[in-house]
Amino acid sequence: MFDRLREDINCVFDRDPAARNTFEILTTYPGLHAVMAHRLSHVLWLRGLKWLARVLSSLARLFTGIEIHPGAVIGRRFFIDHGMGVVIGETAVIGDDCTLYHGVTLGGTSWRRGQRHPTTGSA
Repeated sequence: MFDRLREDINCVFDRDPAARNTFEILTTYPGLHAVMAHRLSHVLWLRGLKWLARVLSSLARLFTGIEIHPGAVIGRRFFIDHGMGVVIGETAVIGDDCTLYHGVTLGGTSWRRGQRHPTTGSA
């Protein structure tokens, strides 16, 4: 768990030249906060605690402006920079080392059940 968090913090240093120190990243980067909340809500989702997972993801959206459905699959070292308005749908799959910026929507492409959100490869 802490190894994954360390990777997420280090990817901020790698992709944001404005990042100065770990404390600043942990306390002021809403993209990191959204990803951290998603990692927990995704575990809840997979364990069948879907309502609780949705509540946690809704709280994360309230505080960060970033909406990530708990069913979405997100790879390692994912970075959301200037993330206000980012939306990631339930069946989206995001590979390792990807970055998203503000206003990006990985939304549904169909009304049918099943894989209906985009998949991004690893960078």
